[in-house]
Formats: sequence, structure tokens, C-alpha cells
Amino acid sequence: MEQLDKLEAHFKRLSHFQHLAAICGWDQATMMPSGGSQARADAMAELALYTHQQLTTHELHDWFSALDEQQDRLNDAQRASFREMKRQWQHASVLPDTLVKAKSLAGAKCEHAWRQQRQNNDWDGFAKNLKEVVALAREEAHIRADQKNCSPYDALLDLYEPDMTADRIDEVFGELKTWLPDTIQAVVDKQSQQTTRLPDGPFAEAQQKALGEKMMALLGFDFEHGRLDVSTHPFCGGVPTDVRITTRYDEQDFTSALMGVIHETGHARYEQGLPKHLAGLPVGKARSMGVHESQSLFCEMQLARSEAFATLICQHAKQAFNRQDDPAFHVDNFHRVLTRVSPGYIRVDADEVTYPAHIMLRYDIERDLISGKMDVDHIPDRWDHAMQQYLGLSTAGNYKNGCMQDIHWTDGSFGYFPTYTLGALYAAQLMQTMRQQMDVDGIIASGNVSPIFDWLSQHIWQRASTTSTDNLLKDATGETLNPTHFRKYIQGRYL
Repeated sequence: MEQLDKLEAHFKRLSHFQHLAAICGWDQATMMPSGGSQARADAMAELALYTHQQLTTHELHDWFSALDEQQDRLNDAQRASFREMKRQWQHASVLPDTLVKAKSLAGAKCEHAWRQQRQNNDWDGFAKNLKEVVALAREEAHIRADQKNCSPYDALLDLYEPDMTADRIDEVFGELKTWLPDTIQAVVDKQSQQTTRLPDGPFAEAQQKALGEKMMALLGFDFEHGRLDVSTHPFCGGVPTDVRITTRYDEQDFTSALMGVIHETGHARYEQGLPKHLAGLPVGKARSMGVHESQSLFCEMQLARSEAFATLICQHAKQAFNRQDDPAFHVDNFHRVLTRVSPGYIRVDADEVTYPAHIMLRYDIERDLISGKMDVDHIPDRWDHAMQQYLGLSTAGNYKNGCMQDIHWTDGSFGYFPTYTLGALYAAQLMQTMRQQMDVDGIIASGNVSPIFDWLSQHIWQRASTTSTDNLLKDATGETLNPTHFRKYIQGRYL
């Protein structure tokens, strides 16, 4: 149909500008000299403005309106493509320009000041800026909620996890809260009776990089369409045909960079595995942040921290660092190193058992902030109470390691945090099904893990955004999200 062809051509053109923005962003984080920061920021802002203008042009309104009246003439594939283009367009066009600009300015101000305020443990200064960000986020949430006919928080959540609702998350996280705190304590008590020897450094950066690339190759990363570099904060960026992943190295602890590389390789394999015939279209993109996180956590947690894969890593690490006779590299000890559990203040350093606690407390706070049930001034006490309840730690007065530690809220990214734990739940459910259909440990032991990724390609990657997350999970595992699989996995591995 003519309007559909016009829409798809327009969105493919947009994808070229998004491609350039992604590579510029990678370069900014990895290679760009510090003196280029202002010119790069100006150039990227101009590119973002142009892209937004092209995404909200009046022509799109006319084309979408015409197709709305003719959807019965579309086949399933066309209808899915139309749905995802319209979704992206509505997200961009629903907000007035004045609000978009105000959000950008408030976010930039809050984030810039946060860097120094966190170091100084300055909650009062941070709270003053955060109040403005929250007020604008609430305004955005209500505008989006009116357009979608849903609650304000659900409207923000939909930006990251389409079709997910706060009611569903309350149900899922409520189930986690019934067993996770006791399980954390039981695991800590059990591990306190074990002796674990940590590998002693130094581990040269060049050797760590070589080991990381070997693991990437083992996991099927396509080096002709991607690369590994260094940045302050590890990430996966770029585009499916040119995936850029980064890590950071600690010469005293090689496992930190290595597991970061494996995590980002999971994101990269998803991107590289998206259907090429849908490239450049919204329907050809990853389904959601939660599904994306499920692929990285599948690689890092479900695979790499299993006994079978830890054996492979240990063998390669011995060779990379010439530690054949080092007791710390005995397979049993090495697996204990990779599965240590220790409640801590910092989310990004948390193990997979305690990590959901960090997410649940943030979700509870941001949900109530957006609904108006609580205000910014109440965050520290609420945070401290939850940390004591979930992890037995107090953050009273310790703002920099408590409620000021994350960057997400500084720019108004409310609705993002739940996707981290949703990804862990999705990953556990996928692995449970996979183990029923194939000998996962035997495949890992063989050194050729391609059957595992062939399964993910068939059930997740090649589906892209052609269907809902519920349908994606149901088709792959026989049921929609079921958190009991995560409980069985955690308690089975750690207890």
C-alpha cells in the first residue's frame, strides 16, 4: 500500500541518522579527545533535533491517519510494522516542544550537578534539582497517560517495556519479596562456611583483552560486524551491522572485566541476530529493554556462571595468565569466585542474588514519586528502610552510596529500573525451557555452544518486535512470565 511504503521508506531514512548518532556516541565515550567534547555535543544535539523533526513531521500524521482506516487490508507482517512505526511516532509527537526542551535543560542541570554533589554527599543540593526533574516527569507521564488511556507510571514504563504494567510488576515483585530476603541470608550463611581463594593480580590488560575476545568468539560474536574497546562505563552500542561493546580493566581482578565483556556480548549477539530483512524498521528492533537484558543476563549469569562454563573460562584463564599451578584457578574454587554473594550498597556491583533487591526498592520509590504518593524529600528515609529490610544495611546519612548513587533519575528516566530484574526473570525462564529440550551442560562441555544460540535466534532474535513480549515468551517457553523459574534457579544454584 502506498502509505505503508512511504512510512517504511521514511523510517529507514531515519535509521541512517540514528546509525550515525550511535557511532558518534560510542566515539565520544571511547576515542574522542577531551577537547572535542563541546563541538561533539553541539553536533549531536543538532543531529538529535533534526531526527526528532523528521519523526514528528506533519506528513507522518497524514499517512498514519490514512492507514488507520485501512488496517483490515494489511497482512500480519504489515500490521506489525505499522504498529511499531506508529508507536515510535506517538512517543515522539505526543509531548509539546516546550516540555521536551524543559526536560532536557532540567535533566542536564541535574546530571551535571549530581557528579559533584554525589562526591560531597550533598543530598539537599541534589534534591533541589531532582524536584524539578520529577515535576516535569509527572507532567510527561500525565500527557502520555491521557494519550494511552492508562496510569501515569504505566505510560512511562511503556517507553521501555511495552505492554507491561505496574500491577503486573507489583505481582511479580511481590512474589520475590516473599522469599528473596531469607534466601539471601541463607546463601550468605552457607558461603561463610566455605573457603574461597581469590586470584591474585596483577593481570595485564593485554592478556585480559585477549581472554575477553576469546570468550566473545566462543559465544559467537561476529568480529566483522563489531569490536571491543575500553570506556569508563561498560556498554553495548552501535547498530546491528556495527556493534560496539566496551569494558574497563582492573589489573587486580580480571573477572570484573571478563564478566562485563560476556554480559555485553549477550546484548551484542541479540543485535547481530536481529532479522536482516527488517533492518532499519522499528519492527526489526529488539523487543524491549527487559528482553534485551534477558539476553545479556542469559550469557553472563545463566551460562557463564554455571559450573560447566566456569570450567571453560578457568581453562582459558590459566593459559592466558600462565597460572596452571595456581590453587585459585582450581575449577571448584574458581566457580565459587564467580558465584560469591555479598549484600552491598552499590547496585552495579551487586551479585545476581542481591541485585533484585536493589531494583525493587528503586521501583517502589519511583512508582510512588510519579503517582504523587510521595515526594522527593521522602526518598532517603524510604531508601534506608528498604535497604535494611532487604539487605540488612543502613544508608542513613550515606546518600552517595544510597539514593544518590544512580544516574537514571537525573534525566527523568523513570520506568527503566524494573527492566533489569524483568530481564533476569525472562532469562531464567528461557534457560529452564532450553534445559528441557537439550543437554545444555553437555553442549557447553563440548566447546561448541552454537546450538544454544541457534535456539535463542529462533525463539527471540529473529522475532524482533513482530509480536508482544507475552507472545514471545509463550511461544518460546509455553507460558507468559512466570517468576517461579527464577526462584528455582537461584535456590538451586546457591542453596
